[in-house]
Amino acid sequence: MKIGLLALQGDYAKHGRILSQLGIQTELIRYPQQLEDVSGLIIPGGESTTMSKLIDVSKFRQPILSFAERSPILGTCAGLIMMARLLQDDTRINTLAIMDVTVTRNAYGRQMDSFVDDLTVNLADHQKTITATFIRSPQINSIGPDVEILACYNNDPVAVRQGLHIGLTFHPELNDVTLFHELAFGGNSN
Repeated sequence: MKIGLLALQGDYAKHGRILSQLGIQTELIRYPQQLEDVSGLIIPGGESTTMSKLIDVSKFRQPILSFAERSPILGTCAGLIMMARLLQDDTRINTLAIMDVTVTRNAYGRQMDSFVDDLTVNLADHQKTITATFIRSPQINSIGPDVEILACYNNDPVAVRQGLHIGLTFHPELNDVTLFHELAFGGNSN
């Protein structure tokens, strides 16, 4: 198995280290045709306005949408923003509408309002507590009927799954949390 790291912008390198810990091979994805060589994709955190522009300029939009029909995508922070059906607060960003969620950018505040806290993740047969880092994080305002909530923070969904795809408002890669990479791309989620 080889997982692609969308390497247009953002902190994709730390996701690569997490996948390496799991023994999963990675490829930096800088050109749309590279999606043919991977069986999953990570859209990392970063700056969503820039990421949106780069996806269009690099002609990634349709290849990512086609890829999403058959392969899992994990989106963290700005990656979740890009995967959302609707972004409520910024018309400059053209989301991919891969997940039936509505989000608001930077809902928890500016960079100085970033924080780390524990979350309880609800898995099929048990719960697991993890440490989560929120940096200028989006807020999930609404979810569609096919979206499963995996974790909440102060009653707001912060980790969701729909079909093959997982979206997170936080950065598991900053705390060496492998759980979501394992859930998205197979492996042991204990």
